[in-house]
Amino acid sequence: MTLDELITEFDRGLRSITGVSRMTRPMPMPSALPAASESAEGAPQAATELTQAERAHAAGLMRVNHVGEVCAQALYQAQKLATRSPTLKASFGQAALDEEDHLAWTARRLQALESRPSLLNPLWYAGALAIGLAAGRFGDKVSLGFMAETERQVEHHLDGHLESLPAADVESRAIVEQMRVDEIAHAKAATDAGGTELPLPVRSLMRAASKVMTRTAYYI
Repeated sequence: MTLDELITEFDRGLRSITGVSRMTRPMPMPSALPAASESAEGAPQAATELTQAERAHAAGLMRVNHVGEVCAQALYQAQKLATRSPTLKASFGQAALDEEDHLAWTARRLQALESRPSLLNPLWYAGALAIGLAAGRFGDKVSLGFMAETERQVEHHLDGHLESLPAADVESRAIVEQMRVDEIAHAKAATDAGGTELPLPVRSLMRAASKVMTRTAYYI
């Protein structure tokens, strides 16, 4: 990796941790709401009235989703650093752009819900980067398999959020639904690229670690 690429990845990581993320796609909007639900500054407005309890719960779930996207940025950066394949580097780079959209969407939704990202984002990012680099040491097939399993678990986690989000919070639901579509596509791409299925103990350990992260990030 060249110096320019390292600087670019460092910048991406810094923006992921600090919450300064760029979008290449507009925020998903439910069809029932007009596009004018964004302010002049581009920040989404909480157009749907939620109770205080609903707002707090939605914010907790979206904070968890934001943490997941911080980790996704770190994992894709690790994938790019670990592989020597130009094709895979380009594939990981495109997927990272999709995930950066998710990062920006969830950050703006948190603002609209008058909440904040996780205070532990630097820790989540560093941990995910280390895990991604460790997986990459076992070769592209294992690295891709790790990515596919991660995306499948994220899909399952997003399914749970769609069940748990307040019915009235159609703005958050629209974001989560689009994220789910993208994660399914990423998992399929990793499998199609030659990702191998991980052993059951590894998959179980990943699920256990994910539960710790999500339960913590919901509050902190």
